[in-house]
Amino acid sequence: MPLIENYISKAARQYEEKLGITFQIGISTQMPSTDTVAADEDNGLFRDESGLPVFRPGGHGALIENLNALKADIVLIKNIDNIVPDRLKTVTVRYKKILGGFLLKLQASIFDYLRRLEEESLNSDLISEIVRFCENDLKIVFPSSFRPLDLKGQQDFLKERLHRPLRVCGVVKNEGEPGGGPFWVEEEDGTQSLQIIESAQVDFRFEDQKTIWKSAGYFNPVDLACGLRDYQGNSFDLSRFIDRRAYLIAEKSQGGRALKALEHPGLWNGAMAHWNTIFLEVPIETFNPVKTVEDLLRKQHQ
Repeated sequence: MPLIENYISKAARQYEEKLGITFQIGISTQMPSTDTVAADEDNGLFRDESGLPVFRPGGHGALIENLNALKADIVLIKNIDNIVPDRLKTVTVRYKKILGGFLLKLQASIFDYLRRLEEESLNSDLISEIVRFCENDLKIVFPSSFRPLDLKGQQDFLKERLHRPLRVCGVVKNEGEPGGGPFWVEEEDGTQSLQIIESAQVDFRFEDQKTIWKSAGYFNPVDLACGLRDYQGNSFDLSRFIDRRAYLIAEKSQGGRALKALEHPGLWNGAMAHWNTIFLEVPIETFNPVKTVEDLLRKQHQ
């Protein structure tokens, strides 16, 4: 960790001198409390040479706790393997600003409607206006049980549905890179929600699921703008919005022995499953991944 901190600090100082600005840099590591116990191939405890149970980092979904601890207002998230040379950063920075700006625009409308739901006299015109906003701007699909509710019931539903963390996710055209993508997901109540789905969440035994996955037009480059405070300025407790059913079991190995690793719901899929979510297409130029050493030979990284 000290080597990483020194490298980042040195690079930051160069940019501070070049741009005449000051960076505040902090490094956050995955919390040991989020480690999960490993299992052997027979689903018993996987033990090390000393006979002690082996605990492993719980996957990137464990980082929702790091995000929660920031108590920040707006957070921009990008994968470390999607960093490009300076000559290509102009377009990346531009679309980061667009994602953040769109988030702020949506957030302002959400906050205004939540205040009006609290302060104004309840009336059908206000409810109808907010429903249109939810459907058209937030792409919320209402359950069939919503329309029969009285005005007070609809008000309560809208307040709960809007009072959530918000994320605007940049997506790129699918060009066959390994990873997940944006999809509509059918929920238990018959509604649909916008989710980022990874291949591990898809049951490829079913042909219809396999066809949907293969026909996906967009890919998730992990390029997120996140709003973590509510309309009263309070930080959301992000642990309340995790889909706890979205745990994964990954096949790993240690010391030449196979094991099963329990991973928390992924940061941008299960851990953010109950956020309000919007997808925006961004240019493919903003996505330049390095998954293997051979990827460094791509022209973008030369």
